[in-house]
Amino acid sequence: MRRLGSLLLLPLALGLLLLFSPALTPPALGAPGICVGPVCGDEIHRSAKHHWQLRLRVNDQQGQHERLVVDCRNGVLSPLAGPVERGYAAAVARRACRLAGEA
Repeated sequence: MRRLGSLLLLPLALGLLLLFSPALTPPALGAPGICVGPVCGDEIHRSAKHHWQLRLRVNDQQGQHERLVVDCRNGVLSPLAGPVERGYAAAVARRACRLAGEA
């Protein structure tokens, strides 16, 4: 008789575990803002001083990241050199400028 009771409680316990398991899982992280190839840009803000400048944070798949300022009038990045590959970083910056309506 005891064995029958424990066999009935097992599916009930598993059902409750499955029911409440989404509450125990950590929330998913959001996707990055703009990606071009292996480089993604997020935390995109317009400069307070010049409306044609955007400030953004770029990172690559190797874990390197940096903050950039892009002049949307001519697409120049500042600083000109850094750990993130500049070709992809420039493409991310150009796309951000287009989305901000500055290009």
